Amino acid sequence: MGETTADVLGPGFELAGLTKRFNGSTAADAVTLAVPRGCLMGLVGPNGAGKTTSLSMAVGLLRPDAGTARVLGVDVWERPEEAKRLLGVLPDGLALPERLTGGELLTYWGQLRGLDREVVRTRTVELLRVLELEETEESGTLVIEYSTGMRKKIGLATALLHAPKVLVLDEPYEAVDPVSARVLTGILRRFAAAGGSVIISSHVMPLVEQVCERVAVIADGRVRADGTLAEVSGAGTLEDAFVALVGQREIAEGELAWLDS
Repeated sequence: MGETTADVLGPGFELAGLTKRFNGSTAADAVTLAVPRGCLMGLVGPNGAGKTTSLSMAVGLLRPDAGTARVLGVDVWERPEEAKRLLGVLPDGLALPERLTGGELLTYWGQLRGLDREVVRTRTVELLRVLELEETEESGTLVIEYSTGMRKKIGLATALLHAPKVLVLDEPYEAVDPVSARVLTGILRRFAAAGGSVIISSHVMPLVEQVCERVAVIADGRVRADGTLAEVSGAGTLEDAFVALVGQREIAEGELAWLDS
């Protein structure tokens, strides 16, 4: 097979040797990944594996001790303003202005991005409608009153508003109802089909299998596997491969015996 255009142009998003230590403990150990253009990639790992630390460094929220990240070839740490114009990010624990409605939040966000007012207005109305956060001209729900799932959706809207080329999403499906999850999947697949790159951090293996084309497994701050779903999963499920790579904590005989009563 010959090289595709995406191969020639290079990956949409690249983590190159990202390393971070906290108090002598290594949270990310030379994490290296490439997300092809037009691809949905899942990043999975146990709690404390280094997923959030790695992605935070990759999008410019946490300075690495070593390594870097590139968005369409633009170095995140050498040319941060240019790189961040290409990035849409839904970080872990996103803090939002809570005394604004969803519409006001997106308007404010768009102005911070330097977008034209009419562009912001049109995109805001469309995003709120598609994500089922629609408001009337007279009233809207304050963000402080949003459920966890609604917060995820408005966070995704802020990531999409400026039409980025790469999306980095930390647990985007968390607390999102099944109907909204289908809408979200449709948005991400359309984004990738148009040449965008998406990396999704998640603990839910069936979700990653359903949505993503490629997957990377990270544990103890290191990438343990990286490839297509078929390559990583082998003859079993992604969960089987995950447990084989990171190990499984067995409950020893006698442990938690007080629950048996």
